[in-house]
Amino acid sequence: MTRPTARVLAMLELLQTGGQRTVGDLAVRLGVDERTVRRYAEHLADLGIPVQAQRGRYGGYRLSPGYKLPPLMLTDDEAIAVVLGLRAAERAGLATTDHAAAASALAKVSRVLPRALGQRLDSLLSTAQFTSPVRATAPAGADALLGLASAAQARRTVVVEYTAWDGRESQRALDVYGLVFHSGRWYVTGRDHGRDDLRTFRLDRIASVTQGDGSYDVPADFDATTQVVSGIAAVRWSHEVSVVLRTTLAEAGARLPPSVGRLSEHADGVLLETRAEHLDGMARMLAGLGWDFEVITPSALRDEVLALSDRLRASAARGASALPAARDPQTGDTP
Repeated sequence: MTRPTARVLAMLELLQTGGQRTVGDLAVRLGVDERTVRRYAEHLADLGIPVQAQRGRYGGYRLSPGYKLPPLMLTDDEAIAVVLGLRAAERAGLATTDHAAAASALAKVSRVLPRALGQRLDSLLSTAQFTSPVRATAPAGADALLGLASAAQARRTVVVEYTAWDGRESQRALDVYGLVFHSGRWYVTGRDHGRDDLRTFRLDRIASVTQGDGSYDVPADFDATTQVVSGIAAVRWSHEVSVVLRTTLAEAGARLPPSVGRLSEHADGVLLETRAEHLDGMARMLAGLGWDFEVITPSALRDEVLALSDRLRASAARGASALPAARDPQTGDTP
């Protein structure tokens, strides 16, 4: 690049940091006079980059929202943050629509990186390992996600087209109290006008979001994350489970997330009330906590705990029989 072209791009990089830059400040940073700064601004405008001018003694330039994304000028640290952020979003399922959007964005950023930095990032992405598994996700539509977010910020009621788990379609007038990303899915929670109650909906089941009539206030003590997680835990499963854990409420709360179930004080420790689809998995979870416990309901869970105990005893016995016989330290003979 010629020096004038390099300076035009340097001016774009300065403007992308946000806010308004005075002509004098830009001139000092670029090492040119103020007349040249104005010419650079004209060059950027000719390229379709939305540069907004403010006249007057303290006038200057800033980037205004345009009809397309201008070229991004990233430092090495910024490029690393973008690439790793896209990879993390892809693995966690944060990307909307489908994984193609995150993969395409990652490819575009990678293509324009300087060769040396691109090679170093390729090495990082090809060798890095992650302890958290890739989420099996249910992508939400970008229009639905952004529409609900705008409604939540403006406190405006919306109407959503929703398909329930059994295939039934309906229209819901909804006051959006919050959006929550949990376990690979986006959820919206708020007051459902039709039910006159708090409800939680999966975004991947929302076909459209349109502006409705009315405004609202969110209750001061409302917590969207708690509402979504507790609502998921309350979904009907095959088995209702009640177990007394021999520990304190503080210790149980630190070990068990709200999605596991409801914890409350009990005369003998902590009462865990939850639901389970498979009782063998619940037995393994309880055994893994390391606390003594008492199963209240269902009785079938006691059978699963006993079966798990028998399997563990059998495994321990097999391990003991495989050990070599002990020898007498004096004679060297086996007993």
